[in-house]
Amino acid sequence: MSYAESTSVPVDRSKAEIERTLQRYGAKEFASGWKEGRAMMQFSMMDRQIRFVLPLPLQSEFSKSEKGRNRTPSQAQAAFEQAQRARWRALLLCIKAKLESAASGIEEFETAFLGQIVMPGGKTMEELALPQIKIAYDTGKIQPLQLGY
Repeated sequence: MSYAESTSVPVDRSKAEIERTLQRYGAKEFASGWKEGRAMMQFSMMDRQIRFVLPLPLQSEFSKSEKGRNRTPSQAQAAFEQAQRARWRALLLCIKAKLESAASGIEEFETAFLGQIVMPGGKTMEELALPQIKIAYDTGKIQPLQLGY
């Protein structure tokens, strides 16, 4: 069972709760946007830019049930909307957990949000580091991080 798979909280309410949570923890700037299959939230906090890219399900993925049966258009729409709601609730949980971890001293802010820190040049640490991690595991050798700027 995935987190929030049966939530009834509308996407807009989850988005608003994320924004309020960020304000409560001291974010100074906030922006969001979307395109098919992805949403983005970015904020400024602790002199860092943080970006989350949320993969979103595509409506075409819901024409069949988990058991492979055809869904009616209304069933497919309902399943799609449910998946969207669950994804946004999961993002809220993720952000809250990272903020609270940093606020309570479990880890430093930069450690909690390491993958989402936006570096000069516009890429996140995740985007910069993952190719290097793959090379290291494929070759058995640690390569110097190539920041690309």
